[in-house]
Amino acid sequence: MQRSILYLLIFCAMVFTACENDLSKVKEIEQKQKENVEITKGAEIIYSDSAYVKATLKTPILYNYKTATPYMEMPKGIEITFYDKDLKQTSKVVSDYAIRKESLKIVELKKNVVATNAEGKTFKSDELIWDENLKRFYSNKLVTINTDGNLITGPGFWSNEDFSYYEIKQGAGIFNFKGDLNETLENP
Repeated sequence: MQRSILYLLIFCAMVFTACENDLSKVKEIEQKQKENVEITKGAEIIYSDSAYVKATLKTPILYNYKTATPYMEMPKGIEITFYDKDLKQTSKVVSDYAIRKESLKIVELKKNVVATNAEGKTFKSDELIWDENLKRFYSNKLVTINTDGNLITGPGFWSNEDFSYYEIKQGAGIFNFKGDLNETLENP
């Protein structure tokens, strides 16, 4: 009986010691991860060029990874607003998820991406990429553009930052014409 109790005590000591060592390793790994990631709640980033505010980016939570290839992840979505030199809003983009690859200066927007320009045209896609170097947006996924009641879709597109100029790949859609179509075709 005493031998059974002794074996039980030795077994329990080994289990608790093993768990304690594993927990210390977990805490060590967790600490290293905390050191490599900055977490900001309610973040707002201002992009400027030559002392002019070009855009603001707002996100509920921002993870800034300090790795060999640094990046920022915004898992709860973003809102980017673009401005002209007079700080007048030219376009706005929202998405449910975003990641910014700092070395490439590219922001990948994913899930329910909606962009609206100053004219009220709306661009929708599941993915939109903002190339800060080229100052353009592009996508190789299905995009839908709603402009004045016309609905255009295509498997990809590119646009300047304010969405005032865009090109859509293999565009097709529904167009509403006012007046006589024959007259419109004859006198463009």
